Amino acid sequence: MNSNPRKYGTSPYSVAVIHGGPGAPGTVAELARGLSDKNGVLEPLQTSMNIDGQVNELRKILKKQGKLPLSLVGHSWGAWLSFILAARYPSYVKKLILVASGPFEERYASAIMKTRLDRMSESEIGEYLRLSSSMSDPSVANKNHVFAKFGKLISAADSFDLVPYEGVYAGFRHDVNKSVWNEASYLRKSGKLLSMGEDIRCPVVAIHGNHDPHPFEGVKEPLSKVVRDFRFILLENCGHYPWQEKHASEEFYRVMEKELA
Repeated sequence: MNSNPRKYGTSPYSVAVIHGGPGAPGTVAELARGLSDKNGVLEPLQTSMNIDGQVNELRKILKKQGKLPLSLVGHSWGAWLSFILAARYPSYVKKLILVASGPFEERYASAIMKTRLDRMSESEIGEYLRLSSSMSDPSVANKNHVFAKFGKLISAADSFDLVPYEGVYAGFRHDVNKSVWNEASYLRKSGKLLSMGEDIRCPVVAIHGNHDPHPFEGVKEPLSKVVRDFRFILLENCGHYPWQEKHASEEFYRVMEKELA
């Protein structure tokens, strides 16, 4: 894998951008680069097969390479991972920015895949079913390749008007995705994920697109009840990747510049 963490801008590194997936390292490279004009930015690449391992990987990188406490910018699964780390190691995090986070309560999650499928054409639905089947088929050897194609299909459904970006990806990992997501799903269902918010000491800001299939209410409502210093920002005409959205990226970066100042 590429150097870990990737670094943008100049030292001291006061911001870390945490990728989603799980198992999709490198997908926030463009965002990390976009924030590096005024900040030294780290882009850690998570490789561990379980949540505790990923938290520990991230903690070690922040301690060794960053200027503590850092501002953490977590995207999608990376928002949850950053949330967990901020709860366990409050002294490491100056501010927590959750970008396009998954919902924090199970009751909000059931509509996500329905929304995606409603946005797909008949042929795309066929491709979705084929790829899903391949990922669960023990006889398919290269699931990472299938997972990458699946991710691209889902990204299109998750977006409003995406500007294409061929990122500097570090290799999609289906095994990491499956293993970590099983744990993460349990944390949400059990309520343990949300309750971690009570241990977070830093300001938390959630930024979400109104076109993101992950319902913004599932982030805004639960967190406003458990996080002591919480704000929510909704972006119009914006999907799951705000920094790549044609109509929202400018506003997104304006918000980020203000929050990281």
